Parts: sequence; C-alpha cells; structure tokens
Amino acid sequence: MRRSEFQRAVEAEFGPRGSSLTADLVLSELGDRTAAEALAAGTPPREVWRALCSAADVPPERWYGVGRLEPRRG
Repeated sequence: MRRSEFQRAVEAEFGPRGSSLTADLVLSELGDRTAAEALAAGTPPREVWRALCSAADVPPERWYGVGRLEPRRG
C-alpha cells in the first residue's frame, strides 16, 4: 500500500472524519502513536491502515484492496 492509497482508503472508509482519526486517535498497535505520527516515523502505510481499521472496528473484509485506483481501460 502506498501513502496515496492509504489516504484514499481513509477517505473512502471514514469520510469527513478520516483526517481527525488519523491525527487524533492513538493506536496502541503502533506504539501509542497516531496514524499520522506513525506514518511520519516511517511505519509502512499498510501497517498503519490495519491498526486504524482494527481500532475503529472496521470489518476485516474491508481492510484489503481499499484505496487502489481502478485499472485504466483500453
């Protein structure tokens, strides 16, 4: 997962509150850091996404493949 995919996934899953969650929600799985702090410290976006989903009770079937752009069509 790229950082841009992470941002799209946050927007798709959490809508307008996504930026607040990434800035304010402290994630124990990431060493008691917010998603924004973890990303800034170099934690891979996929790891941050999984921790955010877990903390926000996102069903596991929505954890994978989110944030990817649709492939270009011919």
